[in-house]
Amino acid sequence: MQESQELGDRLRVVFDGHCGLCNGWVWWLLRRDQRDRLRFVASQSAGIFPLLSRHAAVLEPGGRPGTVLVFSSPIEAGEQPLTQLAATLAVLHELPRPWPAVAAVLGWIPRFLSDPVYWLVARWRYRIWGRLENCLLPMPEQKRHFL
Repeated sequence: MQESQELGDRLRVVFDGHCGLCNGWVWWLLRRDQRDRLRFVASQSAGIFPLLSRHAAVLEPGGRPGTVLVFSSPIEAGEQPLTQLAATLAVLHELPRPWPAVAAVLGWIPRFLSDPVYWLVARWRYRIWGRLENCLLPMPEQKRHFL
């Protein structure tokens, strides 16, 4: 419950802590999250398993997300997982200008086009951007952004 209060109405971004692309995306978002709207958690974190188990339909057979997931608060009451382009758009909407406008333009891309591209990138992400042995640790001033 304390975590729910800490989140408020912020978005929870679940990412693959071993993925070079995913880590790059998180650090890019951190630099732009001037309104403190996002909280990040690696999918390998033990505390995230109850959340992921409630949404097993969006997980790969190994029990891990195959994509970045975004959850809106509150934690259990009405939480909804957003995946693929929908997750990306939700996060971009929380950033300062011009990113909400970019999200609005990207929102016009039909799912039958965006989903295959997203899954292609997700499938090849380790081969292209590498696999990190350990999750990157945030700087002390960034720790409040991580759950």
